[in-house]
Amino acid sequence: MSRSTKSGGPSEARSRLLSTAIKIFYTEGIHSVGIDRIIEEAQVTRATLYRHFSGKEDLVLAYLDQADQGIRAQMSAAQEGNQSASDKVHAVSRSIAEGIQSTGFRGCAFLNAAAEYPDPTHPIHQAVLAHRQWFLDTVTNLLAQIGDAPAEAAGRHFAMLRDGAMAAGCLFDPKLITETFLHGVEGIVQARSAADSLH
Repeated sequence: MSRSTKSGGPSEARSRLLSTAIKIFYTEGIHSVGIDRIIEEAQVTRATLYRHFSGKEDLVLAYLDQADQGIRAQMSAAQEGNQSASDKVHAVSRSIAEGIQSTGFRGCAFLNAAAEYPDPTHPIHQAVLAHRQWFLDTVTNLLAQIGDAPAEAAGRHFAMLRDGAMAAGCLFDPKLITETFLHGVEGIVQARSAADSLH
């Protein structure tokens, strides 16, 4: 019998393993969760896990890939429609704020993973850096559409505000944190718009 669904997609066991890992890694951390716990909660055998993933590191990379895809989809959805560049920046920042205020928010999956895998040469740390570079490039390109000034500093500012909001959002009142974050983003947008009007 095939290990995949009839449509050629991933098997149910692989999906169950990954969804279990996503939930536990995000809520409890990566190093604190062993393979046995994931196998038990996903209700699969050890052999099944190793049929789909070479080991825990492979499972962690799949978890981060799912998180990356989710954030990319969220960013794309926020930019849909015939909006101005400023409106797109505001829509992206609002979607980030909504995530921070959502039930079960435990910070940024990528910042959390980087804290657990500090070695910059480790594949998991490399996956974090790749995601963060994509995010920085995306917001920088978006901000570049507001005004003519170079947008690299503004992009870094946006990413730093997001990082701070993600870190503080699970430690303090998320409503206050997101209000501060959105206010900061508005400051970036206004500064770029004002600089453009001076030319």
